[in-house]
Amino acid sequence: MSPIAAAIILVTVLVTSFLSGIFGMAGGIIFMGVLTALVPVATAMMIHGAVQMISNGYRAFLWREHINWRIFRRYAQGSAVAVLLLFALSWRPDKQTVYVLLGLVAMLVWLPKQLLDLDIQKRFQAEGAGFVVQALNTVAGVAGPLLDQFFVRTDMPRHEIVATKAVTQVLAHFVKILFWSMPVIAAAGVQALPPWWLILGAAPLSMLGTTLGGKVLDRMSDVNFKRGMKYLVTAIGAVMLMKAAGWL
Repeated sequence: MSPIAAAIILVTVLVTSFLSGIFGMAGGIIFMGVLTALVPVATAMMIHGAVQMISNGYRAFLWREHINWRIFRRYAQGSAVAVLLLFALSWRPDKQTVYVLLGLVAMLVWLPKQLLDLDIQKRFQAEGAGFVVQALNTVAGVAGPLLDQFFVRTDMPRHEIVATKAVTQVLAHFVKILFWSMPVIAAAGVQALPPWWLILGAAPLSMLGTTLGGKVLDRMSDVNFKRGMKYLVTAIGAVMLMKAAGWL
C-alpha cells in the first residue's frame, strides 16, 4: 500500500467516524466507497470491518447505558442464521457490484414507511433485522440505511438508537472480517492481510471522530437528527451509483 493511499484512508477514518458519531451511519458508506476505489475489494472489506468495529465499539462504550440489550440478543439470533447461509454460499461481489449495492442501500432511507411496517421493537422484527442486515453488511460492506428502517418508527430516543445500532454493528463487522479474510489467508497466508500499522493508526482517529460527533449529537434534536440523516445518506448513495455507472 502506497503512503498516499494510507494517508487518504486515515483522513477518511477521522471524517467518517465524525459523521457516524452523529448519525450512527453515513460514515460507513463513504469509507467503504473510498476504500473500494483505493484497494482490492477483499482488502477494503477487511480494513472497513476492522475500523468500523473499533468505531462502533467505542460508540457503544460511550453510550453503553443507553444500549437496549434485549433487542441486541434478538438481533444476534437472526444474524447467526445469516452467517451460516453466507458461509455455505461463499459468494463475494466484485468492485462494480459493491458500488451498486452501496448506492441501493443508501436509497433505502426513502422506503415508504407504509410499505413495510418495520419496528425493531415488535415481535420477530429484531431477528429479521439481524438476518437481512448481517447478510447485506457482509457482502456490500455496509447496511446502515437498512438497519435504520427498523428504528425510524420506534419510540426510542436518539441516544438509544445510536447505542443499540452501534453494538449490533460490532457483531456485523466482526463477521464481515472473518468472511473476507479466511479465503485470503487460505490462498496467500497472513502476510496478505491489510498492514497492522494502518489499523493501529486508524483506531485513535476513529475514537476521536466518534467523540467529536457525539458532542454534536448531544446538541441535536431528534427531529433534526432524523431529517439530516436522510438527506446526507441520499447524497452519498447518488455518488455511489454514479461511480457504478462510470460517471465519476
